[in-house]
Amino acid sequence: MSTENVTVPAAAGGKKRLHWERWSALPGEKYVDVLDGVRAVLIFLVGWFHIWQQSWLTPYVVIDGRYHSLDPLLRSGYIWVDGMILLSGFLLYLPYTRRPWRKGDGKRFFLRRFARIYPSYVLNVLVFFFYRWDRYGTAADRVRDLVAHLTMTHTFSYATYYASSMNGALWTVGVEVWFYLLFPLVCRLFQRWKGWTFAGMLAVAFGFRAWAATLSDTGMVFNQLPAFLDVYALGFAGAEGYTALREKLKGTDGRLKGLFAVTLLCCILLMARLVTEQASRSGQDQIRLGQMEIRFTLALALTGAMVSAAFTFGGVRFVLGNRVMAFLSSVSFQFYMYHQALAVIMKENRWIPSVSLTPHMDGEWPWQPVYTLMCFLVPLALGTVLTYGFEKPVGRWILGHFRSGNKKEAPQGQDTPS
Repeated sequence: MSTENVTVPAAAGGKKRLHWERWSALPGEKYVDVLDGVRAVLIFLVGWFHIWQQSWLTPYVVIDGRYHSLDPLLRSGYIWVDGMILLSGFLLYLPYTRRPWRKGDGKRFFLRRFARIYPSYVLNVLVFFFYRWDRYGTAADRVRDLVAHLTMTHTFSYATYYASSMNGALWTVGVEVWFYLLFPLVCRLFQRWKGWTFAGMLAVAFGFRAWAATLSDTGMVFNQLPAFLDVYALGFAGAEGYTALREKLKGTDGRLKGLFAVTLLCCILLMARLVTEQASRSGQDQIRLGQMEIRFTLALALTGAMVSAAFTFGGVRFVLGNRVMAFLSSVSFQFYMYHQALAVIMKENRWIPSVSLTPHMDGEWPWQPVYTLMCFLVPLALGTVLTYGFEKPVGRWILGHFRSGNKKEAPQGQDTPS
């Protein structure tokens, strides 16, 4: 973590001052502390939506003696998948804002992405494939679903996407991996012709979504990769903006922190407006159309919020960049892959005893809050074990085994959400 421009006196309390000035100094070049918190919050919101679908528990907050339901936030929780994709684009491109793409970067990029994603992904696929073995009608159905998931083509067919007996949350991993295949080309194009490449990515995304909106059923197209290219483009632009701002803000003594705080607040208010608007939609067709309509605006607001949070007052950075957030961020990939399926399993098998056979429909208390809490804690515990007992050791082994003789590695920073 960067602590440049920090001067600590030898007087008593110097350590405390150093700790606090860490949050007041400029964030790092490769590691942006607040993005740990952003990632954790985004995945928490998506996870909460999936758990709410099973529990029907809708909390509320009390402000000035008035009760405010969190229903809009939960009901529209799926939209934050777009935020996860935006963050991925930001983090993928951030190292390349400081140096050009070089020969050999592609090989290292794919190796690191493979080591980070594929072993854990395959483990998840196999776990739920064999767990739900008896839900397939024929052996051909089993083979088709397994092969489609292992080749990341499961979102291309209704049978292996919506009708799959496996883990529904894995569609986002498929979108990410297909963008990884494009990343070396898009990265170099963006570095050479930023404006044209940005405009081209937006044109493809807007055009694809406009075409999708004309279909009678958008289910198979609204979350395909072309529909997210503008979100990735905003991630790239956000990374460029972050790097440029960091250079310009050196030596400014934090005089612009207030401006960034105002910008952050405005972005949050805009996102709240979009959440309320999206939550008011009913019916699958209208929900999908609404998500496509607000996708660019939501991503733009979140980009502004991420960059502003990185340069605003230390209190904001502490909330988003502390050790707890760093831990939650580190296990978030595993948590995300398992949480939805585990919530269904826990409910189907009645891990949390209930009086009613439909406790979510009957609003049974305390089943709803206990079940909700366990739906967070169980995948979080499992995610911790898998992150540090499988994902990281296996990733290190793969990188160590296949690393070339050239020890000069491409730049690295924070990892992507998936």
